[in-house]
Amino acid sequence: METIADAYAQNASIHEGLKAAVAGLTAEQLTRRPEGEKWSIQEIVEHIAIVHEGTGRICAKLVREAKAAGGVGEGKINLSGGFGEKSKAIADMKVDAPERVHPTGEMTIDEAFTKMDTTREFFESLRGDMEAADLSVHTFPHPYFGQITAAEWLVLAGGHESRHIAQIERLKEKL
Repeated sequence: METIADAYAQNASIHEGLKAAVAGLTAEQLTRRPEGEKWSIQEIVEHIAIVHEGTGRICAKLVREAKAAGGVGEGKINLSGGFGEKSKAIADMKVDAPERVHPTGEMTIDEAFTKMDTTREFFESLRGDMEAADLSVHTFPHPYFGQITAAEWLVLAGGHESRHIAQIERLKEKL
C-alpha cells in the first residue's frame, strides 16, 4: 500500500468482507456468546463501529494540525518501521480493548452498520485533505502502537476491522 487512495480502497474492501461475514446470520447467532468468548458477533460489530468513530475523530484532528502547519503531502503513505513491526507482532496476539471501546450490548447490528456508514462518509470528507497535507509530522497515541500518524490510523482502521472479521469467522464455527 503506497497511497492514501490505496488505504481507502483497501478499507472499503475489508468493510465489504465484514458485511459478508455477518450476512445471513440469525438474531440468535448474532447475539449469542459462545462459551469462553467475551463478546457476541453483534458486540464485535458494535466495537468496530465505536473504534472507527474514534479513529475518524483522531484523523480529523491530525489533518487539521497538518493543514495548519502548511506542509504539502503527495498522497503517499509513509508507514514507520515501528508500525510495520508492531502490525506483524500483533497479528496473532490476543489484545484486550480499552474499556472506552467496549460494546454496550445495546446497539443492534443494523445500528452498528449505520454508525459505520456515517463514519465512512466522514472519512470520505477527509480524503482530499489527507491526500494533500503532509501527514508525516503530527501523531496521536495508540494504546499498543504508540505515537502514529493520520495515515497510520487510516491503515490501522482497516487492519482492526480485518482482525475482527477473522474473530467473527472463528465465532461462527462455534455457533
